[in-house]
Amino acid sequence: MKNKIKYYPRLRELRVAAGMNQTEIADLLDMQQNQYSRYERGERELPMHLFVKLAAHYKVSLDYMAGLSDNKDRA
Repeated sequence: MKNKIKYYPRLRELRVAAGMNQTEIADLLDMQQNQYSRYERGERELPMHLFVKLAAHYKVSLDYMAGLSDNKDRA
């Protein structure tokens, strides 16, 4: 049985907090909106290089993005 991806709720949370829509984030990541939507819904695993790019864009730590910490600060 496939493990449930745990970081995907943070993707939506951070996007909404930034006042952005899925199309804007998809453009940032050079992909189509429907592909990004699958990441937010936890249907696909976000590749590490995109994970890092989003953490930098939102100015949060990778641990926060992954749901491992509630501290947004980058070390």
